[in-house]
Amino acid sequence: MEKVLAKASPNSAKCKSIAIERNLVPTPAYNTFWKFAAERQNIFAKQIQGVGNGASLTNDPILQVHKFTNAYRACDRVSQYLIRDIIYRDKFDSRSLFLRIILFKLFNKIETWDLLESEFGTITEENFSSEKFSNFLDKQMEAGKRIYSNAYMMASGCRNFNVRRKHQAHLQLLDLMMKNNLPCKVQDSLSMSDAYEKVLAYPMIGRFLAYQYVTDINYSNLTDFSENEFTMPGPGADDGIAKCFFSTIGYSGADVIKIMTERQEYEFERLKLDFQQLGGRKLHYIDIQNLFCETDKYCRIAHPEIKGISGRSKIKQKYTPNKIPINYFFPPKWNIDMDGIYGA
Repeated sequence: MEKVLAKASPNSAKCKSIAIERNLVPTPAYNTFWKFAAERQNIFAKQIQGVGNGASLTNDPILQVHKFTNAYRACDRVSQYLIRDIIYRDKFDSRSLFLRIILFKLFNKIETWDLLESEFGTITEENFSSEKFSNFLDKQMEAGKRIYSNAYMMASGCRNFNVRRKHQAHLQLLDLMMKNNLPCKVQDSLSMSDAYEKVLAYPMIGRFLAYQYVTDINYSNLTDFSENEFTMPGPGADDGIAKCFFSTIGYSGADVIKIMTERQEYEFERLKLDFQQLGGRKLHYIDIQNLFCETDKYCRIAHPEIKGISGRSKIKQKYTPNKIPINYFFPPKWNIDMDGIYGA
């Protein structure tokens, strides 16, 4: 993370007053990062409290039209389903809980999980069969159903496992994890980075995906790592960082995320932004990582002169309200003030 890719002038008046760290030189998009985080969280607060809907939730024309994830990763619909319905729906032994988390995240699609449970019942290690699940999903695909989400998809792995379809390889990968006793090995890890390395060692799992999986596992009681211990930015976050800084010489992407996490309260106060924390919980590394990814997209319209790494100029997804309500639930170990979230 030592590239200087932003094209706006570093002498911009918007940047002069910000002192961060040596060799971290902010672009105009730096302030945009914090403004986006605050406004996206304001939208979430209005949604959850039933104040307004659609375009009335914000005056920001970009946020009115385009789809962006929440400021807090755990608030997004798929993460909520994972926490509430995969992890904490019932009590599961540690191996079954690990299997449920990874199986869900392999596809990252609520509809696919519902299809599997409608066919096989409550999924545990006892009734999991990579062969039976593969055959069932073959039939769903033949019926025209999409079984994968578009979010951080894995490599196909067909060559790794000598199969024709990627879901067959992914299910055999999960089988391999279980046979190698990975659930126990992750549980016995002394740190998030240690658990990350154990997941990363498996085929088809890259650095960013391993970080996402370990974060998902850490929502459960299988592990209890601090989310501010370790981070691994993905390509989108790298692009967002490149847009927010003229220079990051001497700092990795992970370093920048850590610095931003530490500075959050100062920056919201400096910009006079009313950031509504999630029930008293500050933004953590995983949230800042996601916000850099979303800022990259936002800046394609807000700062088209700042090209970043990929050079993408459009935001693909449009905002369409989802009328299915979410009953928000967070890992009990977080001690989230739910009354504070719902405005009680």
